[in-house]
Amino acid sequence: MLSDEILARAPLVLQSLRARGCKLATAESCTGGLIAAALTSVAGSSDVVERGFVTYSNESKSELLGVPTALIAEHGAVSEHVAAAMAAGALLHARADIAISVTGVAGPGGGTQDKPVGLVCFGRAVRGAPVTTTSHIFPGDRSQIRAATVATAFDLLTA
Repeated sequence: MLSDEILARAPLVLQSLRARGCKLATAESCTGGLIAAALTSVAGSSDVVERGFVTYSNESKSELLGVPTALIAEHGAVSEHVAAAMAAGALLHARADIAISVTGVAGPGGGTQDKPVGLVCFGRAVRGAPVTTTSHIFPGDRSQIRAATVATAFDLLTA
C-alpha cells in the first residue's frame, strides 16, 4: 500500500526530475511497481515517467533488462551487482535519462544470514555517467520494508 507520506512526496520527486529535464525508467523487483505507481498517481506524470519494468523473477530480469544470468548465479538476485545491471538495462531499453532499480528481500520469508529480510539493493543510472549502487537493511514487516524502499528510491532520484 502507498502511504500518504509517499503519495505526498511523489509530486516533489516529479518536480525535481522535471526541473532537470529528466525522463525516468524504473526497474523494480521487491516493490512490484510501487515506485512507478506512486509517481504515476500524480496527474501529468507522463512527461517524466517514461516506463517501468516489474522484473520480479530472475528470468524477467534477464529477458527484459538484459541482466546476465551468470551475474545472477554468481551474486544472487539480491545484490548490488544485479541492481546495477537492472538500472543500466532499464536505461538501455527505455527513452529515459535516469533509471532507478530495486531488488531485495521484503519478507516475511526468504532471508538468509548473508541476505536478511529487509535487505534492499538499489541501482541508479544516469545517461552518460557511471551506475551507482547502495544497499540498506530496513526494519519492519513486508509493507514497511517496501514503503522504506520507495522512500529511499525517491531520495536517490532527487539527490
